[in-house]
Amino acid sequence: MTAEADPWLRPTWDRAALLIIDTQVDFIDGGASPIAGTRQVLPAITRLAAAFRAAHRPIVHVVRLYDGADVDLPRRTLLDSGAPIVRPGTPGSQLAPQLRPPTAPPLDPHELLGGGFQQLGPAEWAMWKPRWGAFYRTDLDPFLRELSVSTVVIAGCNFPNCPRATFIEASERDFQVVIAADAVSGVQPWHLDEATNIGVLHSATDTITANVQGTRSAGHAA
Repeated sequence: MTAEADPWLRPTWDRAALLIIDTQVDFIDGGASPIAGTRQVLPAITRLAAAFRAAHRPIVHVVRLYDGADVDLPRRTLLDSGAPIVRPGTPGSQLAPQLRPPTAPPLDPHELLGGGFQQLGPAEWAMWKPRWGAFYRTDLDPFLRELSVSTVVIAGCNFPNCPRATFIEASERDFQVVIAADAVSGVQPWHLDEATNIGVLHSATDTITANVQGTRSAGHAA
């Protein structure tokens, strides 16, 4: 049996949410700490977001904000030196402009650093994560459960770090997980092989959007 055929792993598209990881201005070309390949995957992430919005499926923008001493150990020396990376309230901390939903307000660092989910659109929020994974020291798990989400699609920046930690944490919590393989910067073929070994699937953006759009046409959208 292939992973896709296993009923325990098969995505439930009408209960899917999109997690967009760390796709902020500072991590794109021209920002304070650009991550290679992130600008190139922005069109695919934008298509995913558009499909989830059209199907009225949840989107959570998971962001970094470096404030005070609550920073990963490998980044503390850099930030102590004054590096202006995703500092709360700065233009570089904001979502990539292509990904902001229409009429969305700027990110509110007070709400986010307090652990809140800032509403950006009808079914779209931003949240802050203090470390690599989106589930660590956050309320993402109960937030998704409240929305009846059982499948998470992961896109964004930068696969070896935060998307990897997030898909492991999601798998540990028994979500069905799909990596949007062409919508994550830094992804390599062996990363996808490693993910498959723990039951995490991967798919192309066009396939994911077709599945999500199909839930709307079938009348299953939330």
